[in-house]
Amino acid sequence: MEPVHKTKLAARFGDHLANTRVVCLNLPDRYREMDPALIELLERRVPPHLR
Repeated sequence: MEPVHKTKLAARFGDHLANTRVVCLNLPDRYREMDPALIELLERRVPPHLR
């Protein structure tokens, strides 16, 4: 998700997301499914956001 996607979510579902944490990982939408570069990026960026 890129920042623009988070903004669109908030605009469309703001009331429903009021008590929900939405994290934007700033991942450009240029990767294919299971792309090794995407997996590597996710492995670095996701863990800090897990509780």
